[in-house]
Amino acid sequence: MLSPEDRRWLAASACRAARVAGDFIRSSRPGIVERKAGGGSRASQVVTETDRRSQEIILETLGVTVPRFSLGVLSEELEDDGGRLERDFFWSIDPLDGTLPFVEGRSGFAVSIALVSRAGVPEIGVILDPLQGALFCALRGGGITRNGAPWSPPPPRANIGLSVFADRSLLSLPRYAAVLSALNRESLGMGGTEAKIVLGSGAVMNARQVLESPAACYFKFPREADGGGALWDFSASACLFAEAGAVATNIHGGPLDLNRADGTWMNHQGVLYASSRPIAARIAEIYRTWCTASGT
Repeated sequence: MLSPEDRRWLAASACRAARVAGDFIRSSRPGIVERKAGGGSRASQVVTETDRRSQEIILETLGVTVPRFSLGVLSEELEDDGGRLERDFFWSIDPLDGTLPFVEGRSGFAVSIALVSRAGVPEIGVILDPLQGALFCALRGGGITRNGAPWSPPPPRANIGLSVFADRSLLSLPRYAAVLSALNRESLGMGGTEAKIVLGSGAVMNARQVLESPAACYFKFPREADGGGALWDFSASACLFAEAGAVATNIHGGPLDLNRADGTWMNHQGVLYASSRPIAARIAEIYRTWCTASGT
């Protein structure tokens, strides 16, 4: 068991690691872009030396925490050694989420660090935007801070349309036109214009942008092939959403499987982030309709 003091100290350690890594990323250039085994999208298959060095910095900064609290470590550019399934808690790290926008020289990338229990419940979530310097930290049961000050998401607003933050892979979704039409109907029904589709960020920044919006969502439908993001893409943001009272679930409304025993991809259940429960319910309904029409 971790005491309240332990959890606060670990959260501070994660914030410090994110800051140091973020400083390095901000001063770096992509250099050589390599391909790695990944899901079906290009975004999941690119890696740079900046990814690897950011990971090294984070692991060095968090190094003392691992033996002290017998923690497991899961990080994107490391092989999964299965320790997360044996320890009470493990670090779930994405040293540079959104490598593709980083390589392309635009915003949309972040550092993500979470402490997750063996049951798959995030205890600590830290997200840093290296470009803006915005550091979000959530502690389960302890609320959210932004750059050290208490923070809460904007309240819902009437007569505002729906913002949909998404990966570029959304555009290749089978029957995408039908999904877009349903999103537009939902947005118009909320008193706004057609849905605003915002593409190009990594999973972490997509989720953060939902949390900062009064009416927004980010979703990934389940798929048979590997992909759909990985455990480290969603662990920290799920902690923030829980503390904000927003929705971070699988596409069916159940808890995210953030310590999946048979792999690290999230394709099996999909993901659904929403700024409110009514929006989440509508996206889940759109998914069910899509499944029926697609014969899946």
